[in-house]
Amino acid sequence: MSIENTKYFMRESSMYVININRALKDIKANVMADFVHLNDKGIIISTNNVASPSDLQEIEKYAKNTLCAVTDQIAMLRLPQSKSYLKIIGIPFVSKFTNSQITSDDVKKILIANHIFNDIVLALKPKVIKVSPKSDMSIVWINI
Repeated sequence: MSIENTKYFMRESSMYVININRALKDIKANVMADFVHLNDKGIIISTNNVASPSDLQEIEKYAKNTLCAVTDQIAMLRLPQSKSYLKIIGIPFVSKFTNSQITSDDVKKILIANHIFNDIVLALKPKVIKVSPKSDMSIVWINI
């Protein structure tokens, strides 16, 4: 991005926040944009709450229609890593079905299949950690 585009973006960022919030208000979203920031890795749009999938779609639509004129491209929106996590203890480290170490993909499949996790969005892949070198149990950390 050129210096001229960066200066333009900085001047116009408050306008972008206002317009994003207008679009979010139109779909009756429970989330509002706090600020828009440009860095060397892309555009950061901070919101006051965790955005739902429909909120993200609206933000993405706005970003692609409006901000692509300022940036080279927007590949995809990503949810931020949350400060919320879930710690599950007492999980066998070796799966009784496959007789191999349980993986984060195994945990993810179990979470997706369980109705309790229907409305939870994972920020990262679950982490499976063995309790101790001699233990057969593990701890699973899930960032949500």
